[in-house]
Amino acid sequence: MPYSLAIFDLDGTLVDSFPWFLRTINDIADRFGFRRVADEDVEGLRHAPTREILNRLEVPLWKLPAIARHARRLKGEAAADISLFPGTEAMLRTLSDSGVQLALVSSDSEANARAKLGASAARFSHFDCAASVFGKPAKFRRVIRRAGVAPQKVISIGDEVRDIEAARAVGIACGAVSWGYAAPAALRALAPDYMFAQMHEIADPICRTSA
Repeated sequence: MPYSLAIFDLDGTLVDSFPWFLRTINDIADRFGFRRVADEDVEGLRHAPTREILNRLEVPLWKLPAIARHARRLKGEAAADISLFPGTEAMLRTLSDSGVQLALVSSDSEANARAKLGASAARFSHFDCAASVFGKPAKFRRVIRRAGVAPQKVISIGDEVRDIEAARAVGIACGAVSWGYAAPAALRALAPDYMFAQMHEIADPICRTSA
């Protein structure tokens, strides 16, 4: 099927924020009273779905909105230290120049997202940012509705298990990148439509089918 809308995740997909996360997570844990992440915990957490991660770290669900707000503020302050992955700008340029609408769905704020994307932010037609009690499926549905595109012409691209699950929930195609937060094996286990090992691989299947 041709794809005329590509919905991207931000952290771990387009921007390299995992090092920032590892530097920051234990300060956030101390502030909000959940379990700290030891070095030996990291790989196991990369193989776990979101709810299991929250359970392992003993994060109370009622604290999530406050934790998300605090993390967004810290991330905004560290924006200069969080950069795009190499090849991101060229990939986004290829897609937009080929007529593919671009959307960004993230739990980060739109201001933070635009700051990280820099000049590439102008290539995005749709942003749906900040935390949502209904999660990514609701955000995907809003973006698809605004874009006026049939679900079968939409692909989402992310780096976590929940990105694949959200795409399946709304009936759109999905691609997973191997360089983000989740371990590649955890992503492959859910059989995404595409598994990308390098940034430059993303544009080809979308542009090839979008003509």
